[in-house]
Amino acid sequence: MKLQYFGHSTFLITVADKKILFDPFITPNELAKDIDIKQIEADYILVTHGHEDHVADVKAIAKNTGAVVVSNFEVVSWFQEKGLENVHPMNHGGSKTFDFGNVKYVNAIHSSTLPDGTPGGNPGGFVVSTEEGTFYFAGDTALTYDMKLIGEEFKLDFAIMPIGDNFTMGIKDACKAADFVGTNKFIGMHYDTFPYIQIDEQDVKKSAQEAGKELIMLNIGEIITL
Repeated sequence: MKLQYFGHSTFLITVADKKILFDPFITPNELAKDIDIKQIEADYILVTHGHEDHVADVKAIAKNTGAVVVSNFEVVSWFQEKGLENVHPMNHGGSKTFDFGNVKYVNAIHSSTLPDGTPGGNPGGFVVSTEEGTFYFAGDTALTYDMKLIGEEFKLDFAIMPIGDNFTMGIKDACKAADFVGTNKFIGMHYDTFPYIQIDEQDVKKSAQEAGKELIMLNIGEIITL
């Protein structure tokens, strides 16, 4: 599968000829100023929770592409009120098979309020199982023992997890989370966008190396194949 990074927690993953966009926050992100959202193609938009830095470009990209917006019931209902019709609601522990593979909505420990103050339900993450591989997109979360259940149920090829600390896990907890979910390879997200989550990249890489983990940190716009 092919993976492209658009900054913060925004990734576009191409699998089975389908394009799956996660947590689009691009136009307000100064670090991603060179990314034109009108050029982004998406068949699905998966949203972990309702915070502005995860939903800012959902409506615009969904309108432009016709992508199906997948999230928890509260977030999906909010977007329906904003005029989006192509949506699919989920909730914790539930799974759904789409034309690219299976998606399970799993627990995350965080908060979730939509940009206008509407409650966004409980935040979550996604485990995506496809013929090309299986991965865990953690969303914004603390380290939680529930992650062990992911490791018991799935054989992951990699994970995408926050490492910016302050609002989410930092690198040490992310390395432990990788142990819990059963992978030594993870891609870092949710760092450097704001002053609160600026990190020392060399220290973070050193911590991952000492923990025996393969940490991948991408440049904005970079594309890799996994």
